[in-house]
Amino acid sequence: MLREADLRVTRPRVAVLSAVHRHPHADTDHILGVVRDDLGEVSHQAVYDVLRALTAAHLIRRIQPSGSAARYESRVGDNHHHVVCRTCGVIADVDCAVGHAPCLTASNDSGFTIDEAEVIYWGLCPDCSSTNSS
Repeated sequence: MLREADLRVTRPRVAVLSAVHRHPHADTDHILGVVRDDLGEVSHQAVYDVLRALTAAHLIRRIQPSGSAARYESRVGDNHHHVVCRTCGVIADVDCAVGHAPCLTASNDSGFTIDEAEVIYWGLCPDCSSTNSS
């Protein structure tokens, strides 16, 4: 994947890309911990730099729900959305509701060429819902 994106294959890049694939919607600190488990000592800045490069190369996607740290995922290029638990912060993927990329048809595009829409659904995950109803 790195070579196809014209990026050099380095141990930190492989470790970060692997961490994002294994831990979707993880924040930078979590990814840093996983990478350190794999490689040993690696700086925060190195992980930030790799995340930035992988995002720019469209190998990963950066999301940032309101009130949350940036999160990273490997599911790219399909204009999916997310649902976030208001209580515990867990995030799950949500496909577009119906039809061919319906979220890309804005009622007024103001002259923009729209290529992505970001929708975040908020609610309670199953675990938090059952805890709140008890």
